[in-house]
Parts: sequence; C-alpha cells; structure tokens
Amino acid sequence: MLEIIGKTNIDFMGKRKIAFGISGALVALGLLTLVQIAWGTANLGIDFAGGTAVQLKFDKPIAIEQARQALKKHGLGDAELQEFTQDQKLLIRVKAGTTIEERVADQIVKAFTEEFPDNRFVVDSSTSIGPTIGKKLQQDALLAITISLVGIILYIASRFELRFGIAAAIATFHDVLAVLGIFHVLDKEITLLVVTALLTLAGYSLTDTVVVFDRIRENLRSRRRESVITIINNGINQVLSRTLVTTLTVVLVLVPLTLFGGEVLHDFALALLLGVLIGTYSSVFVASPLLLVWPGGEGRLLSRGR
Repeated sequence: MLEIIGKTNIDFMGKRKIAFGISGALVALGLLTLVQIAWGTANLGIDFAGGTAVQLKFDKPIAIEQARQALKKHGLGDAELQEFTQDQKLLIRVKAGTTIEERVADQIVKAFTEEFPDNRFVVDSSTSIGPTIGKKLQQDALLAITISLVGIILYIASRFELRFGIAAAIATFHDVLAVLGIFHVLDKEITLLVVTALLTLAGYSLTDTVVVFDRIRENLRSRRRESVITIINNGINQVLSRTLVTTLTVVLVLVPLTLFGGEVLHDFALALLLGVLIGTYSSVFVASPLLLVWPGGEGRLLSRGR
C-alpha cells in the first residue's frame, strides 16, 4: 500500500468536541431536509413529486434556449431541459401541478410542432408519474435507507459488539443526512439517482469504518495498559495512510465525472463525491469518538477489548 504520509501521532480524540459540533450542524440540516421532503416542500424530482418526462429526438440540432422559450410561450416555463447534443435529443421534465389544461406530454409536442415546423422530431419516450406513486417512492426510499442502517448495526455487532455496530450506524446515518442537507442548500433535485448514490456511499462509509474499528479492536487486545483514548488514537493513526489513499483513489474518479460527466451523471457523482469526503471524516471524527460515549465509559470498552 502506497504511503502518502509517514507515521503520525495526531490526537483525534482531543478534537472530538469540535467534530461533534460540526456534525451536529450537518445532521440538523439533514433532518430539516427530511422534514421538508415529508411535507413535499423540498426540491424533489418527478420521481418523488410526480410529473412528466418526455424525450424528443430532432432531425436537426436545436438550441436549448430556443426550446426553453418555446415551452415558456406555451405555459411550460417551469420545465427542466436536458440536452443530448450528440444524438440531437432533448429531455423535458415538468413537475406535477405545472399545468392542468391538458396532458403535459401533449402540450410539449404541440409547443415544438408549432414553434419548430421545419425541424421534425419523434417522441423517444414519455413517462408520467402521479403524486400517489411519487409518495410511494418516497416511502420506499426511506425504507431502503432504514433497512440498510439496521443491517449495518447487525453486521458490525456480529463482527465486533453492539457498541461498534451502533457507532457505525450513527456515522453512516450522519453521512446520508449531511449529503441530503448539502444538496438542499445547493438547491439540487432529490431524485431516485441521488438516493442510489446515498445507499452507495453508506456502503463505502461502512467499509472505511470497519477498517478503523478492526485496528482499534486489535489494539484493545494487545495494548491493555494504555488508556482507551490513546488506543483509539493509535488505531486511527495506523490506518490513516490507507484511509487517505483509498479516499484519494475514489475522488480521482468522481471529480472528472462531476465536472465532465454531463447532466445525467452530475448530481449522482456529486452526491458520491460529497459522501466519500464526509464518510472519511465521519469514520475518524464521528464513529470512533462515539465508542467513548456509550454508557459505561472507557472502562467497559477496555474490558470488552480484553
């Protein structure tokens, strides 16, 4: 394993109060976002809010600004446009409630037929999602995240002990909420693709946390005379180079995807990028310090380590 840093002796546990303050703010922001999602006031994609998505394929290239003006002229100014220049395709998304005069898909076709009579097109796909289905998808997404967290607790508890499992689950939940909160601040749409990214980063965060926990457990068994805080600090320092190399490897892939992956991949890659960075932070500054917060204090952790 490449070592980008040498042997370190950083007092991570001494900075846990500052870390808990930062994490508390991120979690609070994430919880606020969850409440707004439940109320339907967050920036939800048509997957959750309901709406219509129509993809058109044109004979000639079409300027996205001209397309936006055509839709605005026909009462669809709130439509979201996504351009695929290579295939001369245009994806139009309209959230539910934008118009009630006629079917949204028909309005879109009518708008482009009237405004661009010399540029023939075909409807590649047309999808409509009702509010009821969107609500069901919201519930299913939350259920998927909840089940994953329960699975994390059971897995880590079987590998280590209950304290480790709960600490890992809290850290993972922290990562998911933090990314949700940041997306809300950035006014990014929350779609099924973003939920997929959240579940992916939950797995990444868990893997990183397990590596740190495994080293801490080994040190608890072999360094019984040292204080628990020293043992945890040593464990984190020993795997710090591995953690940073792993994170850097993933970031080197995600940064180009975020910058140059196009509209389809941008939000997915951005959610993963934020999640990887926050997950690395949480495995050190959230999951590990939580081992000291468990009822019974440091003594019980040390005795179980023996």
